Amino acid sequence: MKSQKPNRYHYILGLVVILLFYSCYLIFFADKKNIDFIPRKLRHVITLGFTIAVYLAGITFLKKIGVVWMKTLWNIVYIFGLLIIALIGLYDWVFLTGQPNVKLSMFARAIQELLMSPILYIAIGLLYKSLLKPPKV
Repeated sequence: MKSQKPNRYHYILGLVVILLFYSCYLIFFADKKNIDFIPRKLRHVITLGFTIAVYLAGITFLKKIGVVWMKTLWNIVYIFGLLIIALIGLYDWVFLTGQPNVKLSMFARAIQELLMSPILYIAIGLLYKSLLKPPKV
């Protein structure tokens, strides 16, 4: 059985890699004025690519840390997040012909933004740190 003491170096390295992916996405794609000139499907592929890159970076470094429940929580959140996004996209594609539902689209973007940002990785690290402290008597 592996030790439950995480390697701080791997955790910080994973955070830096996720921050680099997220920053590159924001700088080169999301915050560009000419983003409307990129075809919609290509934008979705780029966003999905960055989401998968962040997932792989997170799972790689969480695996190196060796705390099983952190990796499991990461997988569960990503699976459900991507499932929700896929179901919204399927609903939009099959049932809503014509103009897409703006509120539904914004909800899907918010979920994808959560999955790409380092917030989830930091939250898992903080959860581990809070569980590590002994209770106050």
